[in-house]
Amino acid sequence: MKNRKIAQLITARSATPYGRIFVLTGARQTGKTTLARTLFPDYQFLSIEDPVLRNAYVQLTAQQWRQLYPQAILDEVQKEPRLIESIKSVYDQWTEPRYILSGSSQFLLLEKVRESLAGRCTIVDLYPLTIPELETDSWSEEVVDSAFQKILQAPHKAPIVARELLPNSLLDPGHAKKMKAWDHYLRFGGYPALTNPELDDEGRFLWLNQYVRTYLERDVRDLASLRDLEPFIKLQRYVAQQTGSIMNHSAIARQIGVSSKTVQRYLQYLELSYQALILPSWSRNSNKRLVKSSKIHFLDHGVLQSVIQRRGTPTGPEFESLIIAELYKQAKNIFADAQFYYLRTADGVEVDLLIELTQGYLAFEIKLAEHISSNDARHLRGLNEILDKPLLHSFILSNDPETRSISPTISAVNASYFLG
Repeated sequence: MKNRKIAQLITARSATPYGRIFVLTGARQTGKTTLARTLFPDYQFLSIEDPVLRNAYVQLTAQQWRQLYPQAILDEVQKEPRLIESIKSVYDQWTEPRYILSGSSQFLLLEKVRESLAGRCTIVDLYPLTIPELETDSWSEEVVDSAFQKILQAPHKAPIVARELLPNSLLDPGHAKKMKAWDHYLRFGGYPALTNPELDDEGRFLWLNQYVRTYLERDVRDLASLRDLEPFIKLQRYVAQQTGSIMNHSAIARQIGVSSKTVQRYLQYLELSYQALILPSWSRNSNKRLVKSSKIHFLDHGVLQSVIQRRGTPTGPEFESLIIAELYKQAKNIFADAQFYYLRTADGVEVDLLIELTQGYLAFEIKLAEHISSNDARHLRGLNEILDKPLLHSFILSNDPETRSISPTISAVNASYFLG
């Protein structure tokens, strides 16, 4: 069992007055139920998927909830949204009861949570495993912060952290462990079930194929009530093949034979079900012509490979997506107040990722290359003149094992070293 970084934050917050209700949401099979039951073994576990028990729970008064289930985990609670009203009533009347609500449908669950539990709960998005989590061998093994997470927690120290990186990732004492996790991430993605040592490679690919099928047959039908899944399947495959690309709704609509509005709706479903990250363009400089269309990135490389039925070395855009997905997950795991964008000017200057923090920006160029030169930093130079906040530091992440200081504000670092 792999440890989860976010477990530390949940445990700490659960001991405060603000930790009486947690809402765990995320894609199917990301480990929500396992996390809840491991962190709160004394809580009673209530499966809301059972239709008989579900009806019985709905009949309980707030007083009965307090007496029978003062501490409980309500799993797949979006199956019966009325229960959220019951939990709200218990919360408002007594201070002792504590609850964990979990569900795999962000839209169905959070819509009701925002109506009823606003200001009363802590919402936790659970994503597939990050590389530091993949490095752990048990629940008790500490998840070590990556260099990236250290920077997020002290953004003003970004140049210092960059200077302290070893000159070559091969010198890292944890290199072998990081590379094992990195190799797994590149081949299979981050879903916890795939770390089972009893599974061979074919078993892992079979699991991914079944996951995609279950996602389509259950999650998409629950979310969208689609009678005909074929147009959605076409869009899913098209987006997977175009991961890392700027979205053109009209072009996608022509490709799969639906309207632009339908494309927008389907893309929203992909995002709401935690399958894709829609990356908005940064466009706050009115004096500069900036591209305003969004980019899309698949959030798990294993799932992407299953959708397009291809294995092997990732392409350049796939590598960009899997790196951005990892950065995104790692930021979410420490509750970082970070907004993700990309930037592209009308004259072709493009920065793969801009992360906005309170103090300023971090910029990232992502290269599949095994050797980085100063020319790879050309789009990062002069970036500070465009932005509305200070540029704290820029990074080029690649497969090059050498760490290079391109300039005082630009560092080239091996991706697995930076993220592991």
